[in-house]
Amino acid sequence: MQIDAVDQRIIALLVSDARASYADIGQRVSLSAPAVKRRVDRLRATGVIRGFTAVVDPAAVGWTTEAFVELFCAGRTTPPQIGVAARRHPEVVGAYTVSGEADALVHLRAADIAHLEAALERLRAEPFVTSTRSTIVLSRLVESPGVGPSAD
Repeated sequence: MQIDAVDQRIIALLVSDARASYADIGQRVSLSAPAVKRRVDRLRATGVIRGFTAVVDPAAVGWTTEAFVELFCAGRTTPPQIGVAARRHPEVVGAYTVSGEADALVHLRAADIAHLEAALERLRAEPFVTSTRSTIVLSRLVESPGVGPSAD
């Protein structure tokens, strides 16, 4: 599917504010609201836009402690096995296969250090995990809600 500059701008605006009306987006990209709707429908139908979601501030719900955990796995552990295990832990907000020494990188969020430690212990108890290496986040420097060019 071809994505032109107008599609890219619409995507950026939706990433910035998924609740923006088609009329508001249309004003910013010089299209009518129905034309924007047609483009968004096409972007959804082709899988470019997979859905719309609320972005929750972790601090607002009390989950202010976060860490990145390198997982080192036994033998022939597959990425799908790691993914299934990661989904079992509510503190896991992302899990990735990576290059380098580790087999996977897991992003955890927790209420405090004690909660983080408990989550780490449960993650370490997965049968394929041989060891972990953790890095606790002190502060966030950059956070982007999506991909593509800026909405402005």
